[in-house]
Amino acid sequence: MEAVANTVPDGHTTVGMRVQLDHLVPSAIGSTVTAEATLEKIEGRRLTFSVSASDDRGLIAAGKVTRVVVDVDKFMDKCT
Repeated sequence: MEAVANTVPDGHTTVGMRVQLDHLVPSAIGSTVTAEATLEKIEGRRLTFSVSASDDRGLIAAGKVTRVVVDVDKFMDKCT
């Protein structure tokens, strides 16, 4: 949500649509993993992010995540 805080209007949120992630190398047990998401593209309601995860040895995973902006009330009505 921090990556889109200034993009998503009040009363709206994002929901996941697609995750494409390559796991590149293992991370050692007990290591600290840091994840990053950068908003790369906005196409209508569709948001595309570049994502990565790193540990103290470097990059361990990278990919793209696509999310869609939805009206919270309308979305929740469909869930019940």
